[in-house]
Amino acid sequence: MFINDVEQCQWIRQKFETPGVMQFSSEEKRTLLARLVRSMRFEDFLARKWSSEKRFGLEGCEVMIPALKTIIDKSSEMGIENVILGMPHRGRLNVLANVIRKDLEQIFCQFDPKLEAADEGSGDVKYHLGMYHERINRVTNRNITLSLVANPSHLEAVDPVVQGKTKAEQFYRGDAQGKKVMSILVHGDAAFAGQGVVYETFHLSDLPSYTTNGTVHVVVNNQIGFTTDPRMARSSPYPTDVARVVNAPIFHVNADDPEAVIYVCSVAAEWRNTFNKDVVVDLVCYRRRGHNEMDEPMFTQPLMYKQIHRQVPVLKKYADKLIAEGAVTLQEFEEEIAKYDRICEEAFGRSKDKKILHIKHWLDSPWPGFFTVDGEPKSMTCPATGIPEDMLTHIGEVASSVPLEDFKIHTGLSRILRGRADMTRKRTVDWALAEYMAFGSLLKEGIHVRLSGQDVERGTFSHRHHVLHDQEVDRRTCVPMNHLWPDQAPYTVCNSSLSEYGVLGFELGYAMASPNALVLWEAQFGDFHNTAQCIIDQFISTGQAKWVRHNGVVLLLPHGMEGMGPEHSSARPERFLQMSNDDSDAYPAFTQDFEVRQLYDCNWIVVNCSTPASYFHVLRRQILLPFRKPLIIFTPKSLLRHPEAKSSFDQMVSGTSFQRVIPEDGAAAQAPGQVRRLIFCTGKVYYDLVKERSSQGLDQHVAITRLEQISPFPFDLIKREAEKYPGAELVWCQEEHKNMGYYDYISPRFMTILGRARPIWYVGRDPAAAPATGNRNTHLVSLKKFLDTAFNLQAFEGKTF
Repeated sequence: MFINDVEQCQWIRQKFETPGVMQFSSEEKRTLLARLVRSMRFEDFLARKWSSEKRFGLEGCEVMIPALKTIIDKSSEMGIENVILGMPHRGRLNVLANVIRKDLEQIFCQFDPKLEAADEGSGDVKYHLGMYHERINRVTNRNITLSLVANPSHLEAVDPVVQGKTKAEQFYRGDAQGKKVMSILVHGDAAFAGQGVVYETFHLSDLPSYTTNGTVHVVVNNQIGFTTDPRMARSSPYPTDVARVVNAPIFHVNADDPEAVIYVCSVAAEWRNTFNKDVVVDLVCYRRRGHNEMDEPMFTQPLMYKQIHRQVPVLKKYADKLIAEGAVTLQEFEEEIAKYDRICEEAFGRSKDKKILHIKHWLDSPWPGFFTVDGEPKSMTCPATGIPEDMLTHIGEVASSVPLEDFKIHTGLSRILRGRADMTRKRTVDWALAEYMAFGSLLKEGIHVRLSGQDVERGTFSHRHHVLHDQEVDRRTCVPMNHLWPDQAPYTVCNSSLSEYGVLGFELGYAMASPNALVLWEAQFGDFHNTAQCIIDQFISTGQAKWVRHNGVVLLLPHGMEGMGPEHSSARPERFLQMSNDDSDAYPAFTQDFEVRQLYDCNWIVVNCSTPASYFHVLRRQILLPFRKPLIIFTPKSLLRHPEAKSSFDQMVSGTSFQRVIPEDGAAAQAPGQVRRLIFCTGKVYYDLVKERSSQGLDQHVAITRLEQISPFPFDLIKREAEKYPGAELVWCQEEHKNMGYYDYISPRFMTILGRARPIWYVGRDPAAAPATGNRNTHLVSLKKFLDTAFNLQAFEGKTF
């Protein structure tokens, strides 16, 4: 077991080595039998009614249903009020029906090929969907809330999502010890041993801002546990090191012995709720069918499946045992079967009346009171995001101070704090201070802010310093952000483990729990998000379309071509833009609520801010919107300390808002008729363009307009800018290579809004396989080349678009 604690080892020995410890009353045996009946007859019913449908049934491990119910019962007995579950698709419908207790007709109607989808997204297959249900636990007669989190086909992807949601629920309840909220994760044996995200999730379990105080893991282990062939039987299907890696006891139990399963699950729940640690229950069973009901396992495993087909189902074995003991009669057993069959048939009849499938009935994380009763936003407006100047000043003063007495900070940090104080006096902010003011103002408004990622407390580029460390007292720290206001919301900033997949999934789950929190994950460098691509593709980009699940998680992705090589340059904006769902060919109607309506209709928001004020506003807008969408921000690196990349308080005070487009405001804007070229750009390249324009003396002839919000595309503002300069050539300039970055996204949208009457020329680096060069000189040469083209007013003469 690899447990170093003597007390814990003795506890386990007492539970398993005490003679006669596994005793059940007649009532407990009858309850177990009834639960097995429901588990098995549910699968039989689906098989009879829809024999040619995939359902990923539980045949061969029907005991998992009473196993999960036992864990919930025991946990409820010990004070748990909220259980959050995650699992793959095998057995999900059975869990929904017999553990979560979703109405059977809601499940059955999904098998109807004529069922119409409601107009609320593209939906998902029935064995991926989740559910949220508050009910009475019949064993303890206590209230229990059960949430089964929706999961894609990526078997273990939901693990960190469940843990994040669990952590958030514990946080909002003040349940620091996990005595009210817990999680259960169900795994397949191959996925448990082979999927790296399992171990990323386990490794979060002991980190202070990530621990959920223990999880009960249930492994459905298809290792033919019934076999007597010593060549096929194994005490553990996993490498010996798995127990060390997961740092948890693993209890192996034969799934053909229901009473042993129930006892072990009860012990596992008691372990978790006593010691607040992870535990694994390994149900060694078999899979009666193939991968799904349409699969023929005899193609590849003929001898194994000959044995499996000879196996007596666990329900019959256990019923025969209880009848022999006199615990139940054959008639009582048959009546129990008939009763549940009747329940299924009645629900099947009602299911035929269901004409429209409402996915919101399967929502795993409702937000009571945030939307209308119909699930719609309460308005389609967003208030101004600026704040009073005295609030900006106050936050700046706290950000440049040490709130605790006798707290000695590093001398280098003293210089940074003095710089912040100087900026505050001069009514200016850099990126770090703008972020501080966005977070601090939201905290005053009662919004919990959580920032997570690798080295986020200090900041990868040593710019943030949200956690101060006493230089003379070990482990004495101070978070000034938590000393802003007497009744503020709490601020959580936490360095994560060296994980992207697991941690981003965790923060996504955290953001699911409440709309009244700003939850941010920062990649150490923008391209590191690609090891979390599964979370981005399966949950963040598509979560609302598939599961009607709003989520306001924010991704901070440092991005910029600075000669640092191919791995630390690009956050791959082209990938996020490719997955954006706005139509490039549809000319929009510019209604009064166009800006907010466009945000509501999109699947996520993609921005690349060029000023600290823009960053400040977009963070605040994320909370002030009447709905929630994922926000992707390409954040700066060198701009963090660029002398020109500062903003005035005037751009952040009450009445100001996020500008989706920042138009030219210099000499060119004063005489638009003289402008020969209008350059559109986004992000850091703006500063290169302004410097080059000045050096060539073209301030009156070249206008530069910045797109702060790239997706959804600001059609209305781009149209206004283009019309302001009717005689100007239109150019899109980016520092990324042509096959990357933004050009493929913006080009067709420019053509749509311009009616294809004017071309939008490309200026930037040539197409390439790698995102950036590893040679500093090559980087500078290519930069100079495209800047020369940007301001060569004859560059496109005689060319066709």
